[in-house]
Amino acid sequence: MDLIKIKDIYSSPSYNSKIVIAGWVRAFRGNRFIELNDGSTIKNIQCVISDSDKEIEIYKKISVGSSLKIKGNLIESIGKGQSFEVEILDLEILGESDPETYPIQPKRHSFEFLREQAHLRIRTSTFSAVMRIRSKLAYAVHKFFNEIGFNYIHTPIITSSDAEGAGEMFQVTTLDNTKIDKKELNYTEDFFGKKTSLTVSGQLEAETYALGLGNVYTFGPTFRAENSNTSRHASEFWMIEPEMAFYELNDNMDLAESFLKYILEFLISSCKEDLKFLDERLSKEQSQKPKDERDQMTLLEKIKFTIDNEFVRISYSDAFEILKNSKFNKKKKFNFLIDEWGCDFQSEHERFLVEKHFKSPVIIYDYPSKIKAFYMRLNDDGKTVRAMDVLFPGIGEIIGGSQREERLDILIRRIDEMGIDKKELWWYLDLRKYGTVPHSGFGLGFERLIMFCTGMQNIRDVIPYPRTPKNASF
Repeated sequence: MDLIKIKDIYSSPSYNSKIVIAGWVRAFRGNRFIELNDGSTIKNIQCVISDSDKEIEIYKKISVGSSLKIKGNLIESIGKGQSFEVEILDLEILGESDPETYPIQPKRHSFEFLREQAHLRIRTSTFSAVMRIRSKLAYAVHKFFNEIGFNYIHTPIITSSDAEGAGEMFQVTTLDNTKIDKKELNYTEDFFGKKTSLTVSGQLEAETYALGLGNVYTFGPTFRAENSNTSRHASEFWMIEPEMAFYELNDNMDLAESFLKYILEFLISSCKEDLKFLDERLSKEQSQKPKDERDQMTLLEKIKFTIDNEFVRISYSDAFEILKNSKFNKKKKFNFLIDEWGCDFQSEHERFLVEKHFKSPVIIYDYPSKIKAFYMRLNDDGKTVRAMDVLFPGIGEIIGGSQREERLDILIRRIDEMGIDKKELWWYLDLRKYGTVPHSGFGLGFERLIMFCTGMQNIRDVIPYPRTPKNASF
């Protein structure tokens, strides 16, 4: 008899039929009631040992964490909390679990503790829900771009360019730099014959393919060697980066909005149970905070808010005036006061615009050139660039993008102004020499999206094995 997933039993229970299931013990009560979970759903299924069988030797070896294969009858439950249960006919212990040392017990564990058990934390309700959502979101990303005719390309993980000169990079080398003075390092003798690093972005390489294939996207790992231990930064994370030929800024904003709404709608329809569980978990967590520190919306409300509302589009200059003249700014309730045009908005400013002023998602465009990357198209005013950021409730910026600078002379000038080596970008400049066209793109940090969709407050809890400073244990 074939194994059946617990998820399939819940979706279509066939009472009084024989079934075979397998999974891990989440709880074992009264030496009779087994709560079994196989990872297919957040729900456990109760399996019942008959009173007459309780003393059989094999049942005495069952403990939390054990893996079991069970053959039984699916029957209506007379107990509270479930509509059906499995009457055990035959049971096989696939793997025992030492009850004295198994760390994931049927109680509430702190996230700090579970990070130390990253190889086992997936067996908790919270992390299994988060990772199923992560999987569905990844599928939705590919589904969206495939449906609109984009080509998926794989940009290099090892690169000699740093995309925008902003992120600290992990060096890749076969030279024994522990024994060589840094001043004497000769990268021509290295494996690739030059200084190389792990990529911080696939954008520049994606642009080259957009200017041949039309519309492309990347979705892969990126790396930042920044010594940051905040809840929003990781050394390894995933980026979604579409690049589109013949797209101007408005086209780029249209795509970003439709993309976000598509994947959130897909999530709502595909992960109802997991979202409900996480929504309830977050609401309970929020209720324990002082009233003035609680989120204004529940998790599900934030997601539906984003789907149901049109994204407000506003220039940086107009957003600056709103923030500068707001009561929050005048009464110095912002941690970072808004006083001079050209300042970079912080998440508190972005959330104010979304949650308090407009009460809808917001796209800010035409940012000051001094706070944006060299590849963003310069506007006619010479002060702003065709950049755009998408802002969400509870999180602030979730997407950053721009129309790319397609004019060779202006691009060279911007590169020179920022002190970037043109020689390393010769291939990127070639795109402006040979058949240049208007083109645009954006980047979305996948983990930041998952944090928004799950209500998790720390990036370490939305990626299976987080890489952060002093942490690469698994």
